Amino acid sequence: MVNSNSNPHYSKLSQHFQKISHFEHLSALGDWDQATMMPSGGSEARGAAMAELAGHIHELKTADFIEETLNLAADEVLNMEQAANLREMQYQYFQANIVPASLVQSKTQLAYQCEHAWRVQRKNNDWQGFKPNLEALITLVREEAAIRAQAQNITPYDALLSKFEPGMTTRRLEKVFGSLKSWLPQMITQVQANQLNDLKVDIPSFSAEKQEALGRDVMNFLGFDFNQGRLDTSSHPFCGGVPGDIRLTTRFDETDFTQGLMGVIHETGHARYEQGLPKQWRGQPVGGHRSMAIHESQSLFCEMQLGRGAGFLSQLEPLISQHLGKGLDTQALTKLYTRVEPGFIRVDADEVTYPCHILLRFEAEKGLVDGSLAVTDLPDFWAENMQSLLGVDTRGNYQNGCMQDIHWAVGELGYFPSYTLGAMYAAQFRYAIEKSLGSVDALVAQGKIQVIFDWLEQNIWSKGCLLSTDELVKQATGEPLNPEYFKRHLEQRYLK
Repeated sequence: MVNSNSNPHYSKLSQHFQKISHFEHLSALGDWDQATMMPSGGSEARGAAMAELAGHIHELKTADFIEETLNLAADEVLNMEQAANLREMQYQYFQANIVPASLVQSKTQLAYQCEHAWRVQRKNNDWQGFKPNLEALITLVREEAAIRAQAQNITPYDALLSKFEPGMTTRRLEKVFGSLKSWLPQMITQVQANQLNDLKVDIPSFSAEKQEALGRDVMNFLGFDFNQGRLDTSSHPFCGGVPGDIRLTTRFDETDFTQGLMGVIHETGHARYEQGLPKQWRGQPVGGHRSMAIHESQSLFCEMQLGRGAGFLSQLEPLISQHLGKGLDTQALTKLYTRVEPGFIRVDADEVTYPCHILLRFEAEKGLVDGSLAVTDLPDFWAENMQSLLGVDTRGNYQNGCMQDIHWAVGELGYFPSYTLGAMYAAQFRYAIEKSLGSVDALVAQGKIQVIFDWLEQNIWSKGCLLSTDELVKQATGEPLNPEYFKRHLEQRYLK
């Protein structure tokens, strides 16, 4: 990968960033262990250890020699991939240098304490207990956002967006989401009216053990490599770890297996992307995922474009019968997974109402960052917007309202827009696939799911960070983000 004789400065940087990746691997495992295995009494010690590790990683990313070496490496003769890797090194160095190490460490430690407390406080619907923790964390988030904004000459919220979606701006999101808001509520009403007389499908109860066995077989069907990953349970599903050591989690409801199963499918989409990133660039910045919206596009491609289609569900029917017993055929499964019904919980939402949950969080985050929305007013803001967007009453229901997500409890604002951007990219990828290969649902029904993954690997996964997000999407589909594909997908599935 690196010729140290002809490119000594680039080689030195490459070795240094490889070292950083090893420490980030351990940090990812610490996060996974806290969510799955760590005893409740270990929170304080773990928070201190993870803060120390975050501080060390920050020191490595801001080492004194890096800036000069980056400048020297820029004068060396690099191939296209090396030049892209150097560009990503420069970006990571710039981002790391913006924020003082003391703030990184303070925020990390406070985030661990807040997140650990949140697990109990959410369960107990304890907003008053959670509020001071969140207020303290938001204070640090605002400080970080202000520092990042000043260094980049952008707005504070744009600065947080750029951590997850480089190049994305509030203005662009407001245009995309404004268009979405102009037609989505009417579509929700129309789809619900169309489904009004549908017969209800009863969902039998199944043990978590049976659901987990089913989930593992579905992961195998989706091509997950268990030699380089594992599945566990946590209170909030996630995909963590690193490409060669992936850690998935989900949660199971014994009264409704459908949510846990889709959680597995969603997180497996994340995992396939990670496992499909270019192996020759593992541990280097250019070998990582392109952005969180692209990451979410892969999980949502599996969950929405594939997972809720009749073709995919017909392939799952024998597995479901094997593990859970007969009685849920493809028609019943399709009805279950295409039922549109506004609800409290984002992660359990159907794909039509889901964007409304993101529209709410987008507006809330902007207010929390610029100070126009105080933490103490968050429940009222939440209740008003849930009522307006989805007709759902969350007053007094903090557990299933503004306390439901882990993101704010760990101080990560700016991530939520990636979910709906990801859904839009997923739809755009689907139509690009169909231009050359034919109907995605028909391919899956015929047992040809691998050709779909081959397309994703060739056009998305193997690219890593070689291209910008807009370049990646344009190269794969012929145009940058076009939200009309998402609208077309929903109309095709729900209004045909």
